[in-house]
Amino acid sequence: MADKLIPVTSIASGIEQTVANDIHCLPIQVVNVCFLGNPERPGDWVLIDAGMPKSADKIIETAGELFGTRYNPKAIILTHGHFDHVGAAKELAEYWDVTVYAHEREMPYLNGRKDYPEPDTTVEGGLVSKMSRMFPNEGINLGDRIAPLPEDGTIPHLPEWRWIHTPGHTEGHVSLFRENDRILIAGDAFVTVKQEYLFKVFTQEQEISGPPRYLTTNWEAAWNSVEKLESLKPNVAITGHGFPMAGKELKENLGKLTREFDHIAIPEHGRFVEKQE
Repeated sequence: MADKLIPVTSIASGIEQTVANDIHCLPIQVVNVCFLGNPERPGDWVLIDAGMPKSADKIIETAGELFGTRYNPKAIILTHGHFDHVGAAKELAEYWDVTVYAHEREMPYLNGRKDYPEPDTTVEGGLVSKMSRMFPNEGINLGDRIAPLPEDGTIPHLPEWRWIHTPGHTEGHVSLFRENDRILIAGDAFVTVKQEYLFKVFTQEQEISGPPRYLTTNWEAAWNSVEKLESLKPNVAITGHGFPMAGKELKENLGKLTREFDHIAIPEHGRFVEKQE
């Protein structure tokens, strides 16, 4: 999987976005990775998610620009194990000699025991939905680099943050939340771009949406997860796809998504929809 270049990108790819003085977001083709740490304390930072296949060099380069080349991250935290969030995980973990953490239910997909279901190309949407047939669904094997997140909701090396189980897109999907400024890293629990449409993905047209339809396997759980995140009343949301959203715009759009999830997010037809019916 790590050697497979996926032919989709966006105008935002490679342009680092500063969300707060200790939160930096880097779009890699069509997915975001986050660097959590204050550059004034360069030896104390954590990477959230690990981007697309073949993205290790760009992530290492950006980390060097932010924190200096002498300082490795304390850990890598994964929101989930889909190919676009773990593309460089193995290479980065070995390069930096760090542990990768994910939810216990993601472990089978990260230690080589299990593959994700194949993408559902029958869901309505645009070209990305149809192209998803070429997206890897195989799990990866991180060996002794992978470890489960603590059961109590704490996150190693991030004392101000907690993880929240937000299944639906995958069974072990997690989101990260910091109470003191109400910043949410949502992963793919919801996103701020219609990920199924190639033109919208390329232009990064901002529009709140549910998790990517072609890879979401449990829509009831996905709706419950969005309700859980909306109840936190986040001030800022950084999602796995699309630009960060904040303030009144986030409040109104996330509220609407929560109320109208069945119309906005859930596809009218598809393998995983019919399975639950």
